[in-house]
Amino acid sequence: MAAIKVLNMNGSEVGSMELNDNVFAVEYNEPLIHQAVVTRLANERQGTKSTLTRTEVRGGGIKPWRQKGTGRARQGSIRAPQWIKGGVVFAPKSRDFSKKMNAKAKKAALYSALSKKVADGEFIVVDELKVSAPKTKEMAAFAKALGLNKTALVVMDNNDVNVIRAAANLPKLATLPLAQLNTYDVVVNEKIVMTVAAVKKFQKEEEVN
Repeated sequence: MAAIKVLNMNGSEVGSMELNDNVFAVEYNEPLIHQAVVTRLANERQGTKSTLTRTEVRGGGIKPWRQKGTGRARQGSIRAPQWIKGGVVFAPKSRDFSKKMNAKAKKAALYSALSKKVADGEFIVVDELKVSAPKTKEMAAFAKALGLNKTALVVMDNNDVNVIRAAANLPKLATLPLAQLNTYDVVVNEKIVMTVAAVKKFQKEEEVN
C-alpha cells in the first residue's frame, strides 16, 4: 500500500494514510473509462425532440395544380418538404439514448480513473472539511490554500449542507457526496479532493465487496 500525506484546510501537512492498491493503484484502462463517460453522457440525454414529417403535417391532401400546362414545376402536395410549413426531411423523433454498463465495469473504470489521479499527483486527502457558515469566502480560502487553481472535485463522506452551499458560487469547485462519486466527474476535474473519512469508507466498501 502506498502512503499519501494528509492536509488540513489550511494546506498544512498533518499526517499520512495508506491507500489500498486495489482501489488507488489500478492499471490505467482508457477504453473502459471512455465507455463509462460515454454511458454517463448518453444517459443524461432526454431524447424528447420531435418534428413532423410530410405524412404528419396537417393539410395538403390535394394536388395544388394540374400536372402539365401551367408553366410551373410539378407539385404533388403543399406539405412536401420544399414548401413553407411542409414536413421535415428525416425528421428527428423521440428516442432513448441510454446505454448500459455492468456494475463491475463501472467500478473498474472509477478505480482506474482515481488511480490515474493518484499517479499524476492530482489526488489530495484532507483530514476534515468543515465551515462555520455557508459562506463562499471560507471555501475560497480553502481552495487557495490547497492550490486548487483549476477545476476540482471535493468528495465528502456525507452531505454537509454548509460546505455545499459555501462552494456553490465557486465555478471551478464542485462538491459531491461519496455515494455519488463517478468516473465522469473524476475525469472532467483536474484535481480530486477527498476527506480521510471518505477515503476510509470508500476503501472499506472495496474490502467488503
